[in-house]
Amino acid sequence: MTGRRSGYLERAFDGRETEVNRNPEKDPQDWTTGDEPMTGPQESYLHTLAQEAGEEVPEGLTKVEASQLIDRLQEQTGRGK
Repeated sequence: MTGRRSGYLERAFDGRETEVNRNPEKDPQDWTTGDEPMTGPQESYLHTLAQEAGEEVPEGLTKVEASQLIDRLQEQTGRGK
């Protein structure tokens, strides 16, 4: 009995994400605060990514626009996901 339970616990806590414990990503267009100005961390990360990609960060981005640009620049630079 101890072996069975131990095996279960090893599988339950092996660090892999499952459908149960994974936080689903929300589409930025569905964010209720998406039209607010981008956050400080978004702006900082965008400048880092843009510098690596040789691009400029436009002024006055919203949270949604910043998130979309981060996704594009991460793909372009090979960072992130």
